[in-house]
Amino acid sequence: MKKIVVLTGAGMSAESGISTFRDAGGLWDQYPVEDVATPEGYARNPQLVIDFYNARRKQLLTVEPNEGHRLVAALEERYDVTVVTQNVDNLHERAGSTRVIHLHGELTKVTSSFSPNNPQYIRELRPEEYEVHMGDCAADGSQLRPFIVWFGEAVPAIGVAADHVMQADILIIIGTSLNVYPAAGLVQYAQSHARIYLIDPAEVNVPYNRHIHTIRKGASEGMRELSAIL
Repeated sequence: MKKIVVLTGAGMSAESGISTFRDAGGLWDQYPVEDVATPEGYARNPQLVIDFYNARRKQLLTVEPNEGHRLVAALEERYDVTVVTQNVDNLHERAGSTRVIHLHGELTKVTSSFSPNNPQYIRELRPEEYEVHMGDCAADGSQLRPFIVWFGEAVPAIGVAADHVMQADILIIIGTSLNVYPAAGLVQYAQSHARIYLIDPAEVNVPYNRHIHTIRKGASEGMRELSAIL
């Protein structure tokens, strides 16, 4: 069975109504990145950061996976598929994808402020727990923080993701600008025989000298076209 790795970014979830961070009118226009997505911002004003991610979680309850998510999940009927996503939402899982690596953490999980990547402190929240409060503590007694990889923090899953890309026969890139490292660097791990497809309505400057089949469409329309090709 051929192995597919699907690398997804914010454009994958945009059709579901989840705000992208970088586009005009995106979340970074409303919230400076240094306030809500850095360890320093959290240290300065933990209440603001906790409230920001509470709001992001509640937004998850109002959105559904789009056709693009469902078509990615459907690839598992014919291929060995691993999704590597830069997104922190759970839409890939809700669409039916069974192997998803979240490079930048998961919105529906919380963890220790002292040791965020220690598995014994990472906890999945039920929807009725999506509102986290100051004073809610992890098992080590520290304030519960979002299980999100903030700017300036290490990306623990990057090595596992790179291993999967190295084994891929087909690499599909959807809705990512390939500007954010280390995720953007994953493309260079694709073997020379691997076919690479890029789905994005905008022009993406691919930083590697590789032949890439580009589909200039959104996630759902692009995945429809790619499913027919595959």
